[in-house]
Amino acid sequence: MGMTATSPLARKIADLALLRGTFTLRSGRTSNYYLDKYLFSTRPEILRELGKLFAERIWDIEREAGLRVDRLAGAELGGIPLVTVASLETDKPCIFVRNAKKDYGTAKQMEGKLVKGENLVFVEDVATTGGQALEAVKLLEAAGGHVAAVIATIDRQEGAAENMRAAGVRFHSLFTKEDLGVTE
Repeated sequence: MGMTATSPLARKIADLALLRGTFTLRSGRTSNYYLDKYLFSTRPEILRELGKLFAERIWDIEREAGLRVDRLAGAELGGIPLVTVASLETDKPCIFVRNAKKDYGTAKQMEGKLVKGENLVFVEDVATTGGQALEAVKLLEAAGGHVAAVIATIDRQEGAAENMRAAGVRFHSLFTKEDLGVTE
């Protein structure tokens, strides 16, 4: 459940990040609006507040699921500042997931340490269909982790929640497009 449209943070994110025009999304869909995560995830005053909200949601997940979240994960590039502030706020270490395996150095697709059997929460920036998050969940679980939930900063309400549930993954968002006052 997201915050109300009258939330000062929701208003500020919408004021900073909402762009109008014609945009092709990662999912391949076309949209008449775009929520530019970099316009809010590069602002310390926004990140500070998001870190607190992520922490509250992570602690709620631990209570609801009856488990301890050992580690957080986020995908490059947009998820890195978000998972970092969540990590700082919860004091839980994090993993950075690359979009593709690098072909130099250690040739890893994940940076950070994952111990087999650990419970993780994946932090996402903007979720449309949830495709990128589901790819990361598969990678993390193939490496031996258990993804307890995915938390998106913003859910565009275009299938991410349903796709996560269909894949057996708990899905939460801090905000929805409605919380931000976004209309088509």
